[in-house]
Amino acid sequence: MPSTNGQDPKRAILYARVSTQEQATKGYSLAQQLEAIREYAAREGYKVLEEVTDPGQSGASLERPGMDKVRDLVTAGDVSVVLAQDRDRFAREPAYHYLLRKEFEEHGTKICALNDRGDDTSEGELTDGILDQLAKFERAKTAKRTRRGRLKKAREGKIVAGPVPNYGFKFDAAKEDYVVYEPEMSVVRRVCHMVGIEGLTLYAVAKMLEREGVPTATGGNYWDVRVIKNFIADDVYKPHTFEEIEELVAPEVAARLDPEKSYGVWWYNRRQVSTTHVSETGPEGKRYAKKVKYAPKPKDQWIAVPVPDSGIPRAVVRAARDAIRHNHRSPASRERFWELSGGILYATPAGAGWPGTPGPTIRSHGRR
Repeated sequence: MPSTNGQDPKRAILYARVSTQEQATKGYSLAQQLEAIREYAAREGYKVLEEVTDPGQSGASLERPGMDKVRDLVTAGDVSVVLAQDRDRFAREPAYHYLLRKEFEEHGTKICALNDRGDDTSEGELTDGILDQLAKFERAKTAKRTRRGRLKKAREGKIVAGPVPNYGFKFDAAKEDYVVYEPEMSVVRRVCHMVGIEGLTLYAVAKMLEREGVPTATGGNYWDVRVIKNFIADDVYKPHTFEEIEELVAPEVAARLDPEKSYGVWWYNRRQVSTTHVSETGPEGKRYAKKVKYAPKPKDQWIAVPVPDSGIPRAVVRAARDAIRHNHRSPASRERFWELSGGILYATPAGAGWPGTPGPTIRSHGRR
């Protein structure tokens, strides 16, 4: 794009976007993007009207607060070009990029990325369009390879590490297994004992922990009874014999375990996760929030990963689960899914089976 050669400078908006994952793995920081396009704008003689950023926003949708602002500025007129470092900063979906370009053209504004390969001719547009589709195809292949790699890792008996481990555990040095973290696990043991042996309600346990000043699992000020319920119901805290684990994992995984020890079970691939961005109107105006939905997968798709024994006696876990098995779904958990048994069922001494029907909870850590 030629410079203005002393004429009135063209007016530009600088746009930068990054998602959390990209910022962590690819170095696509907002500061780095802005620095690159500032240099380009100065070199080409543009007058920068405004710098607009979209931190933590996906390029899979045009519904972003920063992009809304750019579109409003373009609609107001007198914008020559919107500059970004890469074409996929505007949109990852080629169709969205095309729609955005056509929308801006109606107001005499062009979209320009530093990695544009074509020009303003039909042939140039075709070149960029083909390359956008190839980039989309490569992203899809990468996502598929990543998912298959995670499944393979779990089948090998290794933790697929998320942002944080389950409460009561820490990741090992390789982030492929758990180690018991006593300051938190002692709280889990105590919760199971209070509910299963002492007969306290989940609410009473929450209030007792708050009175004693025990830090919450989620970092908030109050203990959530659904988190406490999860301590009882999640198989990661329940001891399983070697024989039980042997039935759940591949032979090569079982061969690495000590037959004399018991283990918890960390389940992988239990849920289908979908993420969308929804618009919300608040005191500060319109904004986009990330909405995550979970749907349970068939049990035969779950993958069991053995983890260190939590140290909670099996009888205590059974008693605690029996104490909460008649709890009903709470209004705050309408959109959550949960398998109360955690996937492994045992009969109580009285012969009553543990129901495997959905009920409420949230996970404070290690959700998968």
